[in-house]
Amino acid sequence: MPVFDDKQEELEHYETMMGVPRGRLAVTMDLITDAMALVGQHGVYCQSQRWPGKPVMDIQIVMKSLSDAKELIQSVMEQLKPTL
Repeated sequence: MPVFDDKQEELEHYETMMGVPRGRLAVTMDLITDAMALVGQHGVYCQSQRWPGKPVMDIQIVMKSLSDAKELIQSVMEQLKPTL
């Protein structure tokens, strides 16, 4: 699994701090955040002609999906949080 090789240092860091499940979710959140930044940059150059100042519809849909995925991951991380 190449992601475990590519992100080995980050995984080890977060898994040590938060445990394996939450650590892996934290790295996943970072990857999604990076993807959102890249898509957002692309959206600056691909403006809708119908709605000036907004990205084209496919970029809006991708951003919404990434945002929804991030929200779901955050909810799982909260449920996995140990109670004190």
